[in-house]
Amino acid sequence: MTVVATAGHVDHGKSTLVRALTGVDPDRLAEEKARGLTIDLGFAFCSLPGGAEVSFVDVPGHTRFLKNMLAGVGAVQACLFVVAATEGWKPQSEEHLRILELLGVGTGVVALTKVGLVDDEWREIALLDLADHLRGSFLEAAPVVSVDVPAGIGLEELRGALAELVGALPEPGDRGRPRLWVDRVFAARGSGTVCTGTLAGGGLALEDDVEVIGDRVQRGRVRALQRHGEPVGRIGPGNRVAVNVAGVPHGDIRRGHAVVRPEQWWRTRVLDASLRVLPQVGHEVSHRGAYAVHLGSGEHPARLRVLGGPSVAPGTTGAVRLWLAQALPLVPGDRYVLREAGRDETVGGGEVLDVAPVLPASRARPDRRVERVVAERGFIEVDLLERLTGERRPATLAGRWVVDDALRARLEAELLAEVGQAGPLGLDLSGRDERTRALLAELGGVEIQGGRARRAGAAGPDLAGHPYLERLRREPFAPPPPDGVARAELRALVTAGLVVDCDGVLFAATAVAAASERIATLLAEAPEGVTVAGVRDALGTSRKYLLPLLAHLDATGVTRRRGDVRVAGPRLPRLPAPRGPEAGS
Repeated sequence: MTVVATAGHVDHGKSTLVRALTGVDPDRLAEEKARGLTIDLGFAFCSLPGGAEVSFVDVPGHTRFLKNMLAGVGAVQACLFVVAATEGWKPQSEEHLRILELLGVGTGVVALTKVGLVDDEWREIALLDLADHLRGSFLEAAPVVSVDVPAGIGLEELRGALAELVGALPEPGDRGRPRLWVDRVFAARGSGTVCTGTLAGGGLALEDDVEVIGDRVQRGRVRALQRHGEPVGRIGPGNRVAVNVAGVPHGDIRRGHAVVRPEQWWRTRVLDASLRVLPQVGHEVSHRGAYAVHLGSGEHPARLRVLGGPSVAPGTTGAVRLWLAQALPLVPGDRYVLREAGRDETVGGGEVLDVAPVLPASRARPDRRVERVVAERGFIEVDLLERLTGERRPATLAGRWVVDDALRARLEAELLAEVGQAGPLGLDLSGRDERTRALLAELGGVEIQGGRARRAGAAGPDLAGHPYLERLRREPFAPPPPDGVARAELRALVTAGLVVDCDGVLFAATAVAAASERIATLLAEAPEGVTVAGVRDALGTSRKYLLPLLAHLDATGVTRRRGDVRVAGPRLPRLPAPRGPEAGS
């Protein structure tokens, strides 16, 4: 299925052509029928010679309804460009052509209408004038078909030209990331909210979970799908589709909102983009102005700053940063049109380059390269990178991150140097972030053990013979402070279980075990409990060291405090059973 938009000046016969090709009147509003003037978007479809199907989006040609025209051409692949032989090229003919170019429409068919109302000489003059205006545009080589609906002239030739156009177009890409810009919404009796639009980027199926992104994000579910009025179970990109969304009131959706799958799109209020200023604009474009950005099917107020200079001259291309009033689900490659409200003119447009710029505007030099996005961030998760760029890249670190090559090389060199300087204990990883630990884990020549990284094959530290541990063992119950001992070494001794930290006082583990056994002996003689003074005398220590030691024994279940005494806890060491008189006989 191909979606084709009409384009051209008001009253040049766009709707008449669509009606003749499809049998459907695209002017659906009573006011449109009464005035004979297209005001809003109209939709129709037909089969072409050879069986190909085409959907038409009929847009208004009057300048007062330009924003409605822009809402209809944001997702089309081709156009049916209409110029009346009786009037020739008109202002809206020019504006519509430039808008289609700015939006990246690359092909189409040209219809010279109302030829039955002019003689052959006038028709030839109209064709020559048309060729002059189309020269240099994407329609320069497009087929031009002379048509007059009331006289029955050229309709079959137009159908044939459209069939060739549709047959030459590539299939719409399916990236598995559907997005439908809503161009119409209504409440269907018995069904609820229905919104229509041209589906791009991926397919939708019944019961799919979706998000409606507008003034806020609302979760919904696809209750039903229709294509050309017929229900379908699934529909692919490139089709006009009506989606019955369950869970979202129809009053909460309007033109310019988007229907997407959850967690697939980055919603942005700030974006960097290219800007081509139309040659016809009589002034440079700068931050001064009341701008509106037309994206998808919506019109959004925006602030603008030119990147890399103060302004963009007519007929040239620059880069801009845009601040939107509403967050939109965008991706690099999306096209937009920029209008200036004060002058009521189309200024230009271009392509979205970055949907989440991280550099300040004074330094930003945006383009669509994924490598630039990675380089500006250093590390970026695979899923986030896809949301920001629309492209899936394989992870280069720990199956999770894509890492900039230059940054990785620098960090690896720095980490190798740190590991080398850390000595036998190795580099302590307890304060390092997840990405640094992942880099070390994949770094050649480094091994990680016990929360420390050291050079592969290097001998580990002899913690059991550490000088400070020897000092603790010599004075078990009056332990010396760790003067001159590196923090990393202390942590290693504690982690290895050789030293016990009792509320800031360090004891050898052997001293804690010996204290437990002596208290067990005391309690065997006095089960009702032992006092602090009794334990102090038994260990030959002072209260300065004893109180933190007893607090540790209480906390670990060796003892229990009961008033002013300590009693046996569940982890008190068991003493050997006493030997009876006959044991030695």
